[in-house]
Amino acid sequence: MSYGTCQSSFCNQGWSDVLTHMSPYGYANFGIAFGLGLSVVGAAWGIWLTGSSLVGASVKAPRIISKNLISVIFCEATAIYGVIMAIILANKVKKPEEATSSLGDDWDYAGYYYAGYGMFSSGLSVGLTNIASGVSVGIAGSSCAVGDAQDSSLFVKILIVEIFASALGIFGIIVGIIQSNACTFPITALE
Repeated sequence: MSYGTCQSSFCNQGWSDVLTHMSPYGYANFGIAFGLGLSVVGAAWGIWLTGSSLVGASVKAPRIISKNLISVIFCEATAIYGVIMAIILANKVKKPEEATSSLGDDWDYAGYYYAGYGMFSSGLSVGLTNIASGVSVGIAGSSCAVGDAQDSSLFVKILIVEIFASALGIFGIIVGIIQSNACTFPITALE
């Protein structure tokens, strides 16, 4: 038996077959996972960028530690946006009341896939936006810590830039909520 060749029929299928034959509930749950997971990654990345510069700059000016912690809070907000969106999306996933293993033609397949794809795109939109928000807040927070260590009058000016960077996450969750509004899984068969 050679490991380079596959004898099963599954090996002849490509990724397009896997993606087109996946359950709409799978897409919905992947949307929830991507929304939450990528938001946490964005927050962690931003905290890492801000925190490392804050610790380095506080060696020269220990006075900056307490007031520059607000930059870490802005980064953490991106993770909270992901949690909020995950809760909204998880509440939209409903088990069909009359589900059986062999669904007949009276089921609204299009409604299921519409809801699944919509929740997937909603979660992915929120997650990717929050990665961008976390990184941009982290870079602005890093600049805020270093600038504040040099000249304390720069703190408020750079903090305003950081607030605008944090607005990316708010825009992302607004878009995600708008996308998910129409995503409702049918819970009964078509009449």
